Amino acid sequence: MTGATGGAATLAVARAGSAAAGTRSSVAWTPGEAIDVHAWVRAGQRLGAMTRCSQWWLGDWIRYGTARWGEKYKEASRITGYDVQSLRNIAYVAGSIDVSRRRDDLTWSHHAEVSSLEPGEQSRWLDLAAAEKMSVSDLRIELRAVRRAENRSPSRSGAAKKTVGTVTCPQCEHKFDVSPPSP
Repeated sequence: MTGATGGAATLAVARAGSAAAGTRSSVAWTPGEAIDVHAWVRAGQRLGAMTRCSQWWLGDWIRYGTARWGEKYKEASRITGYDVQSLRNIAYVAGSIDVSRRRDDLTWSHHAEVSSLEPGEQSRWLDLAAAEKMSVSDLRIELRAVRRAENRSPSRSGAAKKTVGTVTCPQCEHKFDVSPPSP
């Protein structure tokens, strides 16, 4: 059921006869009455499931509209309230990660981190992130480390990089190669 409360539309989250699930609006969730910890957990699971899906749904919706009627980002922005760039990012991730590779045990942000990779690499990293229970931050750090190592690899550039020396960090003692200045 919907109604107006303080100018914001509200929607009852409760299932048949379970007022314990609460009420939500566009800016709040409130329990309909005092609830026990089990009802609170169930409500959190439902809310979590809805929010984990919403960006996929929105991205797929935008992609459908774009495929069917051409680019509609300004109109989609007006309809959804999201800015155009956010909608472009959401559509990019949804289009880059095939439905068959989307993992419901990882967040949208995990998928966004691997969206620029080839499909096989996406799957490999998503599998690793799930198996290792990586946070988005951990996944990002691991991806950056691999990219840095690949960029330093002599086989990638065809020749070894020239260095003019090394610098050692006084705090962690990590050694950094110093390259000559670019021409």
